[in-house]
Amino acid sequence: MTPAEALAHLRAAEARDGALAPDRRRALLDELGKTLLRRAEDIAAALDADYGGRSRLETLLADVLCTVDAARYSRRHLRAWAKPRRAAVPYPFWPARAWEEAVPKGIVGIMAPWNYPVQLALVPVVDALAAGNRVAMKPSEAVPRTAALLAEVLATALGPDVAVTVQGGPEVAAEFAAQPWDHLMFTGGTETGRKVALAAARNLVPLTLELGGKCPAVVLPGADLAVAARDILAGKAVNAGQTCIAPDTVLLVGHTQEAFAAACRASGIGLPESGIATAAQAARLDRLTEGVRLDRLASDGPGRQRALSLAYPEPGDALLAEEIFGPVLAVQPLIDVSAAIAWIAARPAPLAIYLFGATRGEVDLFASGTRSGAIVTGRTVEYAAFPSLGFGGVGGSGYGRYHGHAGFLAFSSQRARVDHGRVSLARIFDPPRKKLAVRLIERLVRLP
Repeated sequence: MTPAEALAHLRAAEARDGALAPDRRRALLDELGKTLLRRAEDIAAALDADYGGRSRLETLLADVLCTVDAARYSRRHLRAWAKPRRAAVPYPFWPARAWEEAVPKGIVGIMAPWNYPVQLALVPVVDALAAGNRVAMKPSEAVPRTAALLAEVLATALGPDVAVTVQGGPEVAAEFAAQPWDHLMFTGGTETGRKVALAAARNLVPLTLELGGKCPAVVLPGADLAVAARDILAGKAVNAGQTCIAPDTVLLVGHTQEAFAAACRASGIGLPESGIATAAQAARLDRLTEGVRLDRLASDGPGRQRALSLAYPEPGDALLAEEIFGPVLAVQPLIDVSAAIAWIAARPAPLAIYLFGATRGEVDLFASGTRSGAIVTGRTVEYAAFPSLGFGGVGGSGYGRYHGHAGFLAFSSQRARVDHGRVSLARIFDPPRKKLAVRLIERLVRLP
């Protein structure tokens, strides 16, 4: 099915069957979660084959369980989210009533990446479905077995009149982005995100962009270096660093590179459980690290399974400009807190800033002096698994938020409803206006 055919098919289903009622949405969310649990081992096997080595446990946690939790959370809160919100009516219009209602946008297009191909495809589906939309999903062609399995999951759980899958490579993705969806969500790299935004703009399609950026981990003088190193590496090791919110660069304030490296080696975290997803991704990492001094924390594993490495780039190195998106952690020593804030503020806003050893006052300084989608203290990455917490970027890391209520709002239109009474003071101003109306208007705007 082409993107245009998918949109036409869903439009026809919408015209024939109408919007999805809240109880239907809840039933579909329940079935989606159950279907994912039934196919959990199939998903793990497909991703392992696509990657040439993907941790079964990471897939079960990050791709399956996170998505199931999102579906359960939205199902549980959907009725409350869908209730109309009363709006105050100014007294001249009494006894009118006013309220806002969340209505589905219609047909939502979702473009998913390869790094968490289930979670980053289906959590947006959960949010769009909770809001009452039908969805067309374009999975990444870089993980073909998983993409085919996603199509089966959607067909089984939701049915072809609620969700369809569009398969294909870059040409199909470009065509998908160019369709007049009622909303489009893209998760992926910043440069591709710019192209998607341009394509969506031609049809005035509202857009949610979830991109990336160089998420810094700031280790401050108050940090326990051993604890900070372990917690940073634990987040970096997940999916071999191929995570949009993975710590990218460690900013050391009051600690030496040598001491941080020793703490990293002592952590026992060295070889990620998953490998590099594709040969192209491995080649990109080789290009980024060419000529950069590396401190390897373990030996490489089989296939594309690479050990975590600390990198010490020099000014002008590509590693300081491009998102690393792999098991390499850049390390930069800085003189003080102000220098760390300036370092972050001088670059495109990241999805997350991670702080270790920060006092309350230092957290406030980073919050007021930087821009980011999130500020997290004490750990990394895990906050994305909180279904009640809106997730998203700002500036170069994207725009729009999803997850839970934030996703429900993102994929809903807020429609105003007004019910006027038979009489009101405001009717005095109806034409043809009498002298009383003229005097009242002049008094209201304080004319002499």
